[in-house]
Amino acid sequence: MTQITRFGFAAFVGRPNVGKSTLLNHILGFKLSITSRKPQTTRHRVLGILTEDAVQIAFVDTPGMHTDQPKAMNRMMNQTAEQALSGVDAVVMLTEHTRWTDLDERVYQKLTRADCPKYWVINKVDQLSDKNQLLPHIQKVMETHQFDEVFPLSALKTLNLDPLVETLRVQMPEGPFLYDEDQITDRSQRFLAAEIVREQIMRQLGDEIPYETTVEIESFDHQGDRVGIHALISVEREGQKAIVVGEGGLRLKQIGVEARKRLEELLEAQVALKLWVKVRASWSNDERALKSLGYAEFD
Repeated sequence: MTQITRFGFAAFVGRPNVGKSTLLNHILGFKLSITSRKPQTTRHRVLGILTEDAVQIAFVDTPGMHTDQPKAMNRMMNQTAEQALSGVDAVVMLTEHTRWTDLDERVYQKLTRADCPKYWVINKVDQLSDKNQLLPHIQKVMETHQFDEVFPLSALKTLNLDPLVETLRVQMPEGPFLYDEDQITDRSQRFLAAEIVREQIMRQLGDEIPYETTVEIESFDHQGDRVGIHALISVEREGQKAIVVGEGGLRLKQIGVEARKRLEELLEAQVALKLWVKVRASWSNDERALKSLGYAEFD
């Protein structure tokens, strides 16, 4: 007898820094999406694939929706997040503990356009000093908002993730798997390498990080158990370049050391990583530059 399989897409949406990427990573049991404490760490749509038994779910991790800003990159990020709501089988909106901000409300209003079940994940409940605040918060929000189900959880502490995943498994429609059973993302190793370098820039620089920083892989040479990677870090001004490079090149060296460790874990190979920093004026507001950097397809 042929086994009945299920396959579908589930999109994670929310404002910046509510924990979408952390939730995806812990559901997959694999660090796919980069994370940091900085808002808008995720800039691209990242697909994470979970295959268990007869069910395959393709999770869509999106950039955090944020208030309208004039730069092309910000418009692109919002557009990417909104497009993720089209053609999916479930939408999961994330907020954090007992907060429901104006930006959360804006995300919700966009969510109402999606023609599929909608779930509310209240993340970071482990940070609540008084858990008794949670139920009144849920009741108040649900008076004026419609969700099929609510899941209080902690993505970081992997608390209460199973009920969410099981609900999504049941929600997926019957159909053949779209991806190989051992596939975990639709993104290339080159893309993941660029993201790992960018993650280390964000983590190493902290509050000093220039927002207008991006990474592109100029060469990726995989030979046996050795990988050679040349990565170009682009900023918009000379002052930003000085911040990334650091005194005597020490900061850039540390970024490279930490990124190489992560890359060797990911690729299960010895990695030789070389980094350069270049000034590329106004790239974040140039649609042509954004296309060449793989950020978006504009009309």
